[in-house]
Amino acid sequence: MYVECLFYRLAKLGLSVVKEQPIPVVFEEVKMECGYRADLIVETKLIVEAKSIDAIADIHIAKTLTYLKFAHSKLGLVINFNLTVLKEGIRRVAYNL
Repeated sequence: MYVECLFYRLAKLGLSVVKEQPIPVVFEEVKMECGYRADLIVETKLIVEAKSIDAIADIHIAKTLTYLKFAHSKLGLVINFNLTVLKEGIRRVAYNL
């Protein structure tokens, strides 16, 4: 539900948004579909992972870093919607290409 609502709101703002985008892994020039899917990719640059959990853990950050690496992107957000104050549940994730 959170992904759908965020997708709707971002698209309504006129941003280019793709949801459930597959992220292939390239290993020794072989493209493999490993089941990686980004919740949202905004403007082909920002990967957004939406969660509804008690707390963002290191594994959520690591997963987002993996998506950034294979998508050749630099910036991601992990957003935890399971908090009273949403801004407390947003973590910025950066990857140096």
